[in-house]
Amino acid sequence: MQRAKLELPNKADKLLLHSCCAPCSGEVMEAIIASGIDFSIFFYNPNIHPVKEYLIRKEENIRFAEKHNIPFIDCDYDTDNWFERAKGMENEPERGIRCTMCFDMRFERTALYAHEHGFPVISSSLGISRWKDMKQINGCGERAASHYPDMTYWDYNWRKGGGSSRMIEISKQEEFYQQEYCGCVYSLRDTNRFRKSQGRERIKLGVKFYSAMSNEE
Repeated sequence: MQRAKLELPNKADKLLLHSCCAPCSGEVMEAIIASGIDFSIFFYNPNIHPVKEYLIRKEENIRFAEKHNIPFIDCDYDTDNWFERAKGMENEPERGIRCTMCFDMRFERTALYAHEHGFPVISSSLGISRWKDMKQINGCGERAASHYPDMTYWDYNWRKGGGSSRMIEISKQEEFYQQEYCGCVYSLRDTNRFRKSQGRERIKLGVKFYSAMSNEE
């Protein structure tokens, strides 16, 4: 698969790309690199729980960024802040208001860093996952960028043109860690509850990886 050459909005010269994980950002990074766009990865995901899972996801992302010589900005793992903002939303469903809060929090920090370091455009790899609500994600990104008059949120649809399929191909080629839940403690809880109802084992952290021989998506 080969995308048409991408261009940043407003003829901007560089991009700050928020990344949630290596599998989701692999195809996005590949497409941006192929288009010759100057960009940096911004890793800010205080929602990921527990710390073991957080570190695995981050290290996989660093590995892929270093392979392509892309600057990787490692932001704070301020979980206390995330849990404070999540109070009262512990039992909200996936794609509900807790997820909106989580996206808002991550995009707000991305936009702040972009503003302070001269990035006129921000975007995220979050929207490539078919498990996410793209409208919800883009709304959060646009809201965060709107606080800064010279900043734009790039709402490019990374799924189109075979993007989601290419994401899986890259994940298998790179043998990325295959996370089995969205990231937060409540997602882990609910996924394990569902597994139990289906007679399946609980998630085991750090053991499942994509394989070039696997047919799993």
